[in-house]
Amino acid sequence: MQTENKMGVMKMNRLLITMALPIMISMLIQSLYNIVDSVFVAQYSKDGLTAVSLCFPVQSLMISLASGTGVGINSLLSRRLGEGKFDLANKAATNGVFVGILSSVFVAIIGLLFSDKFFQYFTDTLQTIEMGRQYMLICTVFSLGVFMQIVAERLLQATGKTHLSMMSQMSGAIMNIILDPIMIFGYLGCPEMGIVGAAMATVIGQWFAAAMAFFLNYRYNKEIKLPFRQFRPDFKVIADIYRVGVPAIVMQSITSIMTFGMNKILGEDVAIQIFGVYFKINSFIFMPIFGLTNALIPIFAYNFGACKKERIYEAMRLGLKISISMMAIGTALIMIFPEFFLNLFDADSAMYQVGVPALRIIPIGFCFAGYCIVIISLLQAINAASISMVISIARQLVIILPCAYILKSLFGFPAVWAALPIAEIVAMVLCFIFFRKICYPKIEALTPDN
Repeated sequence: MQTENKMGVMKMNRLLITMALPIMISMLIQSLYNIVDSVFVAQYSKDGLTAVSLCFPVQSLMISLASGTGVGINSLLSRRLGEGKFDLANKAATNGVFVGILSSVFVAIIGLLFSDKFFQYFTDTLQTIEMGRQYMLICTVFSLGVFMQIVAERLLQATGKTHLSMMSQMSGAIMNIILDPIMIFGYLGCPEMGIVGAAMATVIGQWFAAAMAFFLNYRYNKEIKLPFRQFRPDFKVIADIYRVGVPAIVMQSITSIMTFGMNKILGEDVAIQIFGVYFKINSFIFMPIFGLTNALIPIFAYNFGACKKERIYEAMRLGLKISISMMAIGTALIMIFPEFFLNLFDADSAMYQVGVPALRIIPIGFCFAGYCIVIISLLQAINAASISMVISIARQLVIILPCAYILKSLFGFPAVWAALPIAEIVAMVLCFIFFRKICYPKIEALTPDN
């Protein structure tokens, strides 16, 4: 006999801490290994760092596709559990795995067809083009690992087992951190593989984490089943997944499009390197917040399905306090110690000249972003994800790119960085408006008989 999931009954402070803390720790380690990857590559070759920086939006696009699908699975599965519809929850899980496999095939084909052309668009440096082509090809052709890792981890998170999700993600990150220096520089009898080694270490870590996540689902996640022997694609369930997933994919993919545009506006290799370094540092600050929202989405969705509006508001208030506080700490660290962060990437004088001002301007918008991330997770959980897509498009395409171009034209290159905090302020205003117009009425309309 099924008992109610802890997301509907546990005291909210304890629930959010027990669910969010494991994800936040694992995503902090995830961001750490992203930084470590670039640190080792920077020590190996500056052209390699440029190549990895240029490839970053492609990797972000790939992860956006996987994570957006995972958000759709997470939201649908948690709502079905909240409604007590366990067979439909199982269908959401199995169809989620199916679409994850299809997505990885799509990414592999794109990588095979367009790796060369992609890097030729941004640079004429042959060494950078060749290194980038090798790195991108490996990461895309073997992308099944990252898709299965993210899907399987979302199944654990959707049922509140975030400590198990942490175990799988940490295992992949630690594997990558260990393999990076061994495969890049050729330690312990391994041949020196340079940037190819960095890509292979990343892929091996992803596949290892995926295997761990599926094992943990099979062994401990008894609230859902994955009956693949009788599996048939259910296009209604897939449509339900992507009703939330597509806006989440678009919303996260826009970051990649914005990065493409910013790289063209920046133009110079050293500026592209700094922008790539910023995103690595940014991930270290933002990843724990995304870990928080990965816990908030199933809590919001479950209680929305169970018509418990007071628990939704309680989770939102607590999430905002944690998110904004952590962003304030991150802002202070980066603005006070920019040289420390640049030193991690073996910065030369040119990188210092460009990077120090950039790292003192960009973090101004972090606290505004902390508010937006929590409200967007609420929109995704209550099946209003298309609104979150509108906010993201406005922030990263309508505001950042035109603003960066205009600021550079009027005030010169250093002013470009101000476009990012300006966009965060605009996004916060939009989030507040949509919360009042969309979220609040939907939540207030809930009754226990719905």
